[in-house]
Amino acid sequence: MNHLEHALRIARHTDTGQLRTRNEDAIASDASIGLAVLADGMGGYNAGDVASQMAVLTITAELISGFNQARQTGKQVDSNTAANLMQSAVNSANNAIYQVANEQEQCAGMGTTLVLSLFVDNQVVIGHIGDSRAYLLRNDQLLQLTNDHSLLQEQIDSGLLTPEQAKQATYKNFVTKALGVDPEADLEINTHTVAIGDLYLLCSDGLTDMVDDYEIETTLIEHYDDLESLANALIRKANQRGGKDNISVILISVVEGFPINRPNWLQSLVKKVMDKG
Repeated sequence: MNHLEHALRIARHTDTGQLRTRNEDAIASDASIGLAVLADGMGGYNAGDVASQMAVLTITAELISGFNQARQTGKQVDSNTAANLMQSAVNSANNAIYQVANEQEQCAGMGTTLVLSLFVDNQVVIGHIGDSRAYLLRNDQLLQLTNDHSLLQEQIDSGLLTPEQAKQATYKNFVTKALGVDPEADLEINTHTVAIGDLYLLCSDGLTDMVDDYEIETTLIEHYDDLESLANALIRKANQRGGKDNISVILISVVEGFPINRPNWLQSLVKKVMDKG
């Protein structure tokens, strides 16, 4: 039994929202490798959901296969290996989406944002492209772990807009990077140390455009012990504010430590050597 499955609790939920007829978000998780992945598709004749589904399915399959291969060869997956596996899986997804977008007329111009996490060795590796976000609630304080790849964020970073002015901007959703629109995937990867009691949130802009950080924080604190009701509460709040876009959330709660288990690794090595003898 994988100790990660004991260490993490995961809940995920996606909703079409109040105004859209289709849900172009896609989400998945796999506790056995500490994976959560969320994609918010865009472009083409309703091809956004094609891009987001391709991203999530390709990345999940590639990562499961990568972790399995590593385990079969007795190799420990540390945070560096996890980051490399993540980059490779995202490259595969990018190639697949880019190819379909260029070959199928009805999918021309499609792409997707992406945010994903891999929990390994008491750390979390987070990758993102676009404006889907990762947050951490620790000691009742909310921290945004990703920086949006968006025109708005660039203007805030360069001092052209204050965060207050940004709230009034009409081009909130103009992303400067997306998966599947360029031959190379420009994935930003960051690794953070995990503490027991941490609560991580991955979400699409359908949540963050409707519900501000302070309200996200208070909702997380209020429903901290029940991830399912927390996921529903976040989506309900976004819908009450107008639900202008699809809304997706993945919540990961850390209930135990999950260090790489050196003794087990040594025991299996000893066993292999003894068996050969």
